[in-house]
Parts: sequence; structure tokens; C-alpha cells
Amino acid sequence: MSKEFVSLKVKRQAGPEEPAFWEEFKIPYRSKMNVITLLMEIQKKPINAKGEATTPVVWECNCLEEVCGACTMIINGQARQACSALVDQLTQPIKLEPLSKFTLVRDLMVDRSQMFDNLKKVKAWIPIDGTYDLGPGPRMAQKVQEEHYPISRCMTCGCCMEACPNVNHKSKFIGPAPLAQVKLFNAHPTGAMNREERLDAIMGVGGVTDCGNAQNCIKVCPKQIPLTKSIAQLNRDTTIHGVKRWLGR
Repeated sequence: MSKEFVSLKVKRQAGPEEPAFWEEFKIPYRSKMNVITLLMEIQKKPINAKGEATTPVVWECNCLEEVCGACTMIINGQARQACSALVDQLTQPIKLEPLSKFTLVRDLMVDRSQMFDNLKKVKAWIPIDGTYDLGPGPRMAQKVQEEHYPISRCMTCGCCMEACPNVNHKSKFIGPAPLAQVKLFNAHPTGAMNREERLDAIMGVGGVTDCGNAQNCIKVCPKQIPLTKSIAQLNRDTTIHGVKRWLGR
């Protein structure tokens, strides 16, 4: 790997209906660079590897510390965050592509609203009565806290959706992340009040039974969330819930 320049190939597209093409860039190397640094350099000086003036690459970022998930893209074939992808640890030329499971906006920027819509479908929140002070919430056992805290670290980055073969344009599967949130909120003492509503929401088309157990999601999740374990527990919970409802209980 040359220490003078970083070779970067970006899959570009002016819009969802426009043709895609690859454009190569040569960025002066500095130590401890990440992929966001490379994109910022192109933004400051949009000149490609041929020396031709071009448009700055469009991408999205916010926290720059692997917390918000906004900079998620496909880097050398794997969905991950650009802020934590260090140049010294990547094979060159570094290839950047947008996530393929979401609607493209432009270049490396996609519309992830699909994930947030799915969170609404499964009611991934705890409703409260009014805006006044409700006092301290119910206590949770330490064991329960430790079991479910990892799920709360989800940043809706979309890595699990990108890796899941069951999430595609022919399927209505909502994906691993929203399902794990059902597990999280159903385990909460206050959230449990709406437990049946959430289970009903994932028992239909696109719900928990559409998971094919490929287990790609846990391999790519940057927060090591136990997604498959959560889905397995939801399979059990929905089965019991369905049987009880059938028996009229």
C-alpha cells in the first residue's frame, strides 16, 4: 500500500433513477485517517484520479463516533460505519457503495425511513399519560437490566438489514432490528403493558416468522446485539400468545 496516496473508488449515482458509475480518487495519505476523512478531502477538492473536476461525493454523517449510524455504507463489500473504518486497516483500492436495501438518495446517501416506519409498526416505545412528572419508574432486577441493555444500544444503522437475505424488494420482512426492540420493550415493567399489541404486530406478514435464521445479522452488527437470540425468544412468545388467544384466554 502506497503511503503517498490512498486509492478510493466510489459508486456514484445522481439519483435513484439515474445510471450508476464508478469514480476513482487519489487522496494524499495521512496517518490515522478514516473513510470520513477521505470523503471530506474530496468535498474540499473534488478532483478525481484523472485530474478532472467533479462534484463532491454525497454521504451522510453526524456523531463520528459510531453512535448514530448515519454514515453506514458498504466498505470493501461489508456494511459498516465510515467513521470507524480506518484507512490503515483497509485493502486498497477502498471501494465505497451505498446500502442496497434502502432507497437511494444520491451517491452514498440512502433513505433509512423504512427502518423507523417499522419501529412504528411494532410500537417500539413506552406510552406515557401526559407530560407531568410521573415520579420514579418501576425498578428492574439487575439480571434483567444486564440481559436487555445490549439491545438498547441499537442505532438503527441498517447493517443487519443489509446483511439479511430475507430483507429484499420481494419481501415485507421488517428485519432484525425492529424485532429486537419488541423484545426490549416487552421486557420493561412499564412497556409490558403493551406487550400483546407488539406481539400481534409481529405475528402477521413481514413479522417474526419471515426470519430465515441466516444469522448474518449478528455477524455485521457493530454493537454485538444478540439479534438471533431475541428473535428466537419472540418466536416462543408469539407461539404462546397465539395459543392463548386461540383458547380464548
